[in-house]
Amino acid sequence: MNKQMIINKIAKVARETLENESSGHDWWHVYRVWKNAIHIGKHENVDLFIVELAALLHDIDDWKANKGNEKIGPQRARECLEKLNVDKCVISQVCKIIKQTYQDVDFVGKKLKDTLKSKEAKVVWDADKLDAIGAIGIARGFTFAGSKGLTIHDPSIKPLSKIENFELYKNLKRPTYTQINHFYEKLLLLKDLMNTKTARKIAQKRHKFMEMFLARFFKEWEGKL
Repeated sequence: MNKQMIINKIAKVARETLENESSGHDWWHVYRVWKNAIHIGKHENVDLFIVELAALLHDIDDWKANKGNEKIGPQRARECLEKLNVDKCVISQVCKIIKQTYQDVDFVGKKLKDTLKSKEAKVVWDADKLDAIGAIGIARGFTFAGSKGLTIHDPSIKPLSKIENFELYKNLKRPTYTQINHFYEKLLLLKDLMNTKTARKIAQKRHKFMEMFLARFFKEWEGKL
């Protein structure tokens, strides 16, 4: 089986698995991350086969939909790839990237340069986080908040200035969580955390759009527009 056939089969598995997911981590999120990863990867001299597989499988069983279980995603990815007889070395790299994408660096304050060892991991991380910002990122954020019954905004609740660990970040029921706070705790910080030159250029534009959105949001909140 050639590489393109494997990618096509994995894309089919991802779509069938995530098509009805409703928290913003659905097939179309994966599709956009996949396309982002291809675009970035072509400019960053990486192994696109590994990048595409990791992008397609990065949310195949996301911890957010599995009661915080951070191991289930890489395990499921491994099973999918083994069924297609993908080389063990490739499987190992893909699973490691998936683990890094949402576990090791998916919270504020973690130093990416100390965690993301490969170019491929950096490309997939950037591709995933680009889908968390800009117009689509805003839409996804409120979709996720709605699916979890979380508050949009409460002026009396201030965002955390620093999130010390992943366990705290995962705790969506912590008193300070609102979707607007999430902009300040994570989304507005992603621009400066991008690893690749290509992603940084894209992130700049998406970041500015979020700033414009928030400025208008707060004016409308006070009935000024």
